[in-house]
Amino acid sequence: MRIDMVVNGKEAGGEVEGRTVLSSFLRDQLALTGCHVGCDTSQCGACVVHVDGQAVKSCTMLAAEAAGSEITTIEGMANADGSLNVIQQAFQDHHGLQCGFCTPGMVMSAAALLKENPKPSEAEVRDYLEGNICRCTGYHNIVKAIMAASGQDVVPVAAE
Repeated sequence: MRIDMVVNGKEAGGEVEGRTVLSSFLRDQLALTGCHVGCDTSQCGACVVHVDGQAVKSCTMLAAEAAGSEITTIEGMANADGSLNVIQQAFQDHHGLQCGFCTPGMVMSAAALLKENPKPSEAEVRDYLEGNICRCTGYHNIVKAIMAASGQDVVPVAAE
């Protein structure tokens, strides 16, 4: 079947089988490989994208379900001039990544959280990220990055 959607502000579309998941469509047909697939079971969160403004694990959503929707992937998160947005910059500044595999999903989840709750507490950040797995960082610097992106003070590592 033919599906069409807006991806990162541009018209996009293609032919898909009914069983094609959104992550496969984005990666294989649109070459948007920032959407990572780590588990195919909706457990790791590496595949999070925004569908009509809502954070969605794209490995468990059919591409056909996204037809007509507006999709934002990690590739669409940068500022218009190509520079990192505030969340991406905070991840860099606060060492919120190591291997980087989970980072796109973490950034997309963080953006959804900050849209819903612009000034979350540390506990709220940790609770919101429950559906995202990072096997490298221990989450501490990811939480610091999200807190910094929200404009809140970040406790320096030496003071903890």
